[in-house]
Amino acid sequence: MKKLVFALCFTALCFSCKQNENKVTQSRELTVAEKIAHAHGFQNWDKVHEIEFKFGKRRHWIWNPKTDDVKLTTDSDTIIYNIKSIDTTSYKADEAFINDKFWLLIPFQLVWDTSATISEPTQETGPISKTLMNKITITYSLKGGYTPGDVYDIFYDNDFIIKEWIFRRGGRPEPNLINTFENVQDFNGLKIATDHIGKNGKPLAKLSEIKVILE
Repeated sequence: MKKLVFALCFTALCFSCKQNENKVTQSRELTVAEKIAHAHGFQNWDKVHEIEFKFGKRRHWIWNPKTDDVKLTTDSDTIIYNIKSIDTTSYKADEAFINDKFWLLIPFQLVWDTSATISEPTQETGPISKTLMNKITITYSLKGGYTPGDVYDIFYDNDFIIKEWIFRRGGRPEPNLINTFENVQDFNGLKIATDHIGKNGKPLAKLSEIKVILE
């Protein structure tokens, strides 16, 4: 009988601790990066089995994020490789993939890229819209990666949806790229901007043929 009472008390204690642990997790304030990611559907990422998309007119990608298998198709070639096993034949393809995936899923990269530093949010005028928005700056390490030291000033609205960014290669003070994030669409729970317009009003980057396949 004593053993039964002890077991019941132990179970109740474990359940109580678990509840308290969940309350702490649920009550934790999300970081700004997490709020931006969640506004774009990051909470649905674990359900994603495969993503297919086209960057510009030449590069067509199929990516399985669970296995890290990638397939690149261009007008002249097809390359299949795994992100964890880069060699001389896949190096250039992976460099392009990292670039194109960044355009596709920048809200999620804010959470994934833990080696980068993210500033405290401020309010500043958007470089293209000239409207007051929220801004954070993400700075990448000077070591590692294909483009070390890069800096992005990311402008977002009060709903944490990204509207514009400024890209500064290697942390230079002058912008290398300024563009908008437009035509945000929902792809099976992921919100992705398909169009990016430059400061001169001309299209700068286009993401098309997007398919998000869930498990």
